[in-house]
Amino acid sequence: MSAVKGLELTNRSTNSRDGHEPARSSVNGLSDDQELIRLGKRPILKRNFGFMSILGFSCTVLITWEGVLVGGPAGVIWDFLIVWTGTCSTFATIAELASMAPTAGGQYHWVAMLAPYSVRNFLAYVTAWVTVAGWQALSASSAYLIGTIIEGLIILTHPNYAPKPWQTILFFWAVVCFAVFINTVTSRALANFEGVILVLHLFGFFAVLIPLVYFGPHSNASVFVEFLNEGHWPTQALSFFVGLPAPVFCLLGADSAVHMSEEIQRASVVVPQALMLSLVINGVLGFAMILALMLCIGDVEAALGAIKTLGYPFLEIFVQAVNSVTGACLMAGLIVALGICSTVGGFAAASRMLWSLSRDRGTPFWKVLSRLDARTSIPIYTIGVTTFISMLLSLIILGSSLALVNITSLTVAGLYSSYLLSTGMLLWRRTTGVIKPHSDAITDLGTSQLCWGPWRIPEPFGTFNNVIACLYLVLILFWSFWPQETPVTPSTMNFSVLVFGGTVLFSGVWYFLRARKHFNGPVMEIEL
Repeated sequence: MSAVKGLELTNRSTNSRDGHEPARSSVNGLSDDQELIRLGKRPILKRNFGFMSILGFSCTVLITWEGVLVGGPAGVIWDFLIVWTGTCSTFATIAELASMAPTAGGQYHWVAMLAPYSVRNFLAYVTAWVTVAGWQALSASSAYLIGTIIEGLIILTHPNYAPKPWQTILFFWAVVCFAVFINTVTSRALANFEGVILVLHLFGFFAVLIPLVYFGPHSNASVFVEFLNEGHWPTQALSFFVGLPAPVFCLLGADSAVHMSEEIQRASVVVPQALMLSLVINGVLGFAMILALMLCIGDVEAALGAIKTLGYPFLEIFVQAVNSVTGACLMAGLIVALGICSTVGGFAAASRMLWSLSRDRGTPFWKVLSRLDARTSIPIYTIGVTTFISMLLSLIILGSSLALVNITSLTVAGLYSSYLLSTGMLLWRRTTGVIKPHSDAITDLGTSQLCWGPWRIPEPFGTFNNVIACLYLVLILFWSFWPQETPVTPSTMNFSVLVFGGTVLFSGVWYFLRARKHFNGPVMEIEL
């Protein structure tokens, strides 16, 4: 099939499928379906997301202001600023890649495009699996986080309540079931759901911030220069850097919009815009909430002590601020509601990432997992696998909650390593000058055909930003493997390096033993 004929046939079949309206034209002259075809992919997912709905999706997956927790006052403030700046730099680079190739595969697809041919498949396979593992861990950790906050609220209202592991699992499962319900039964309304949640995300911020600032005790500006060393590290500087990855969790998952690319109208432009705007919105709201918490913290010792009693310091800070358990529960209830909604987006992104890898024959049982539901055109099987993995991980709580935390700590290492591989490859290619200016010409995975998308940072700022992003990612990855306190014991050890190393080792060994026989990078479903 010729390139032009392939484009025409796919447009006719897609536009008439299930009565679905034709894909809107992209700003570069190609339709959304043609954008996928030029990358060798068949457009089979419905594009239900527009700019506002995917912005809401991205903002609610991030839930930055909701995820801000209490640490050393100055450390939290300055760590957050460093992480926010570095994350913006990273995703400005990711946005360039998403504009070049807006596919659900995201990072591993880009690595396959940019890496040297001799190691292209291997690096793409490893990148794919650390990304899949990171998103599966993020989905499970989100459900666990919300479940334990619910338990903290129960303890706040009933101090004699002592949560048992099986109760924690039930809360975990309840959050998962809600996420699955929205992603399957009401999947057609997922885009509208995310748009509504964006409004709640913004409204909830002011509903929590105003009473906290108005009624809470006010500290002085010393929070900007007071550093706590709760981990008992030899120096304050070392304590600062060990705590640097903590704010990462508040800005993690911005690539969720990337993995929904094949369901977004005008994806090559809308995805980069949504990525950057969601980081700006969430960063501003998150920083404002940190300042409010630090300036209204009241009794610092009581807040830190709440880690052992309530699980989360912000619950005690809310009580001190409004002097009412009921008021504190209402404020925290908003955070719980938004956290549950965040899990919905997390499950959607995780399932799309797994589906994309299955489509490219990179998973066991890929023939089954790559199928879509005939009625809704959603990857129903990978949603089921994501649900099964989360529920299976939750059973670890029966033995040790610490073990589950160590497994879900793979989130930062998995996702950040995939970002580093993608941005590193882009930096290499852009410095060698092989990426051509943006055009509407048909391209494939060959480096001779690489061209920029419609969204790009002009030079020399693009290269400079790319370098900053790589340095930031290396910094965070290095410190993310450190334990949070000394002396290091089995209960305080950070096992993320073991979990991450095991994932990389397994994917590498499995690739050479079996996967290399059938995984050849992103499959060219349409020959150009």
